[in-house]
Amino acid sequence: MNQLALALSACARVLRPVIKLAMAMGLKQPHLQELLNDLLLDEAQKSWEAKGVRPNISQLSITTGINRKAVTTRVRTPRDPLAPTELSSAAKTLTVWLEMATDNETLRTLPIVAEGKIPSFESMAWIGSRGNVHHRTILAELIRLGMVAENGDRVKLKADGFIPANDLGGMLAFFADNGRDHLNASVSNILGERPPLLERSIFAHGLPIEACEEIHQLVRARWTTLHHELAHEMRTAVDAGGENATARMRVGIYTYLEDAWTPGDTSSDEVPSDNSQR
Repeated sequence: MNQLALALSACARVLRPVIKLAMAMGLKQPHLQELLNDLLLDEAQKSWEAKGVRPNISQLSITTGINRKAVTTRVRTPRDPLAPTELSSAAKTLTVWLEMATDNETLRTLPIVAEGKIPSFESMAWIGSRGNVHHRTILAELIRLGMVAENGDRVKLKADGFIPANDLGGMLAFFADNGRDHLNASVSNILGERPPLLERSIFAHGLPIEACEEIHQLVRARWTTLHHELAHEMRTAVDAGGENATARMRVGIYTYLEDAWTPGDTSSDEVPSDNSQR
């Protein structure tokens, strides 16, 4: 099988969940076709510019397969209404709070404000937003998302992670950012753009659904510990990096299970197999 057929098959497998989500959200073929054309033109332009060339209409048309007239008439304006999850002061504040509460369970309930060095929500919000967002604004957002509860002059953690289940826009933003960077790691490894990035998974077929749930909970527990260690390391690195530090990093984990497995979705081994690129 040639390279184009292999690549097309891989893209179809990756895009199937995206198409499922798109249809559930009411998107139709014209929406997706417009989106695909925009992405093709954007990536084509970046690939030419990476070679030091500012592409013309003909070069973009040849690279993407989109006819010259369509390339010429397209309006190339950024359209991304989703909020960037990595910039959320609410997410950063909750992460700081969870990290501290992991070491001291009593910190799951805090005074909203406090004098001196006593831990408070105000102090957590100051660390999370670097003092750029008022703590009441952050508190209101976390209450709206159902992640904390306010009781008089105190506030209590209700969540074990920043998962905006009550906010469709927030959930879609996390889906977009996490899915993008997971695929960025895979694509980078396939194209050999840099030293291999960590990308590991394990798969097994023929398990009782109850065992899948037990393993799922095991992964959640292990991730909680690792999550807080990574959050601490990243926050320390950001504080030490200063204004000249420009790199970004995302570390993630996922679990997927289903009771009815369709052949062709992934490896067909009936024993655990390490489905890893690097």
